[in-house]
Amino acid sequence: MNSRFNFGWDHILRAWSGILGSDDLNRLPKVNADLPAADSERVKLLMEECLAGRGGEVSARQRAAILGELYLTLSETGRRNFLETLVDNFCVDREQVKTTARQLLETTDDKSFQHVASRMRETLISPPQQLLRQFNALPEGIKFLVDLRADLLAFRTSQPKLVALDRDLKALLATWFDVGFLSIKRITWQSPAALLEKLMAYEAVHAISSWTDLHNRLESDRRCYAFFHPGMAEEPLIFIEVALVEGLATNIQELLDESAPLIAPEEADTAIFYSISNTQQGLQGISFGPFLIKQVVTSLRQQLPNLKTFSTLSPLPGFRRWLTSYFEAAANGEEQGAITQALSEAATLLNVAADPEAVFSAPQWQENPLVAAVLKEPLLSLCARYLYEPRDNDQAPLDPVARFHLGNGARIERINWLGDSSAKGMQESCGLMVNYLYQLKDIEKNIESYATSKAIAASSQVRNLLRDDEEEHGQLTRLRRLLSRGRTNGSVGAA
Repeated sequence: MNSRFNFGWDHILRAWSGILGSDDLNRLPKVNADLPAADSERVKLLMEECLAGRGGEVSARQRAAILGELYLTLSETGRRNFLETLVDNFCVDREQVKTTARQLLETTDDKSFQHVASRMRETLISPPQQLLRQFNALPEGIKFLVDLRADLLAFRTSQPKLVALDRDLKALLATWFDVGFLSIKRITWQSPAALLEKLMAYEAVHAISSWTDLHNRLESDRRCYAFFHPGMAEEPLIFIEVALVEGLATNIQELLDESAPLIAPEEADTAIFYSISNTQQGLQGISFGPFLIKQVVTSLRQQLPNLKTFSTLSPLPGFRRWLTSYFEAAANGEEQGAITQALSEAATLLNVAADPEAVFSAPQWQENPLVAAVLKEPLLSLCARYLYEPRDNDQAPLDPVARFHLGNGARIERINWLGDSSAKGMQESCGLMVNYLYQLKDIEKNIESYATSKAIAASSQVRNLLRDDEEEHGQLTRLRRLLSRGRTNGSVGAA
């Protein structure tokens, strides 16, 4: 069984044991775990039984539990075939929709219109949606559906037919996971061991290397919060880790240093959000908006009124990948200016080929002071551009972490040189990190500006980096024009 279900699926099966008696378990068809075509037909019959709705509520729950337990016994291939069987054989009745639509058009009074409109809404609920709702009615059913959607997200890339089912399930989950249902809980060293194990397992930003590391992250000058949903009482949805410090933290290794002295929480003036980890893949794309940050900020301000600054120390997971495409453009004849020259100088100092892959893959290049000095300013300027670079479709920033924080009302405060010198940090972002600042008086304004026009709030320090990069490109453009004119006229003027 897939390791990402270790925390959840055994618990689901135990919850369903009270619904399924031995006779019910005997009704589970003996199928190959990969669910080949011959066995898919038997599963289709089970689906038809669930959708037929015969018998009372108890019978309906038993049939749904039988089908759900069958799904849990399947391999990855079998689960994909299960979902394909569902979408291939069950869909909205088009003729019934057309008939109801004609009746809706023919209504002459408000009462009739409301009655037929209600029937139309029921008609448009597809059989797969009906089945998903039956699963939700089971104990731990919502956890089952969250994990099922994680499967859908993996399968839909190669099976476009599953996209509509994913869309339906995402819409249902978005309704069930409204922020008003979530509760916040502080995690401490005294929290249940099972919860601490989940924190270690789910940490997705900066891996927790040991119990000592975990203890350090739960010290008196640290805070960790988890968000829960009543339908998944034992499964945290999100972990947020915070460090209480003096001034803006700019380096993650220093922030997580186990040997660093503790500071008294009441002396801290800054809260640094250094890790926000989503634990449920199946909730991808379902936003809880600024609710998460606001809840934590509210809790911190109540406990520690001296806190004045709320900022992140965030990774740039796509920057190195973006740099690759940037240099590919250079290879195609687009002049890249200072960074090209800096890269060439760095390559000479490192005795490697003058290309970005060779330079940025050189072991510990960041520890060579001459190389670091050559690359620092060009990379900082390029990083500012990366954070402002729009997507073609929705004009949002390319970086997923930037999208999250800007959408929640933060501003880009500072880009930190070698803020993360770990292997992961160097691989993903050449060691750069970002502070996103949450200025409480500006959060609502920033949310509105970003939502309506994708306006990006940034400090003057970051805007200056961006201007430096733009001026560099402007000078290169003017120089190319002068050179071109000089070739035409037989002379080159002074710039």
